[in-house]
Amino acid sequence: MIHRYYIFWAVLLLTCGYALWRGRSDERIAAGVCLLATIATRFAISPLSKRYSGLETGLLVIDALVLVAFVAIALRSQRFWPLWIAGLQLTTSMSHLMKAIDADLLPRAYGAAAALWSYPILLILAIGTWRGQRMLARTADNPRLEQVPNR
Repeated sequence: MIHRYYIFWAVLLLTCGYALWRGRSDERIAAGVCLLATIATRFAISPLSKRYSGLETGLLVIDALVLVAFVAIALRSQRFWPLWIAGLQLTTSMSHLMKAIDADLLPRAYGAAAALWSYPILLILAIGTWRGQRMLARTADNPRLEQVPNR
């Protein structure tokens, strides 16, 4: 059986690679944030024996920085998908608040809440990249359509 760790890395690399290759600046920045945050998480997370038994301060910092980055993308973007990833990242960030409020929160529940939204964020990034490419192709086929600036 393939371990979910490898599945996540495959999905992450495929999605972010696609966004870096075919995306505009919003997609490329979001992909970079996802890649950097995932790598940083590997260094910040507690050892497996203690993982999620207490507040994961390193993950809290990483998730807060990712939230700030996604909100910044959403505020400057002319596209709608960055609002979705910012909202999902806010939900992820709230998992740390739940653990801070209730120290007895089961480690498995805390871990699931902290990691659950990673897949939908990547899915939205892939769809946003794909739709952006379709929009650019339509405007190239019909120059009368107003083209969104490629930042």
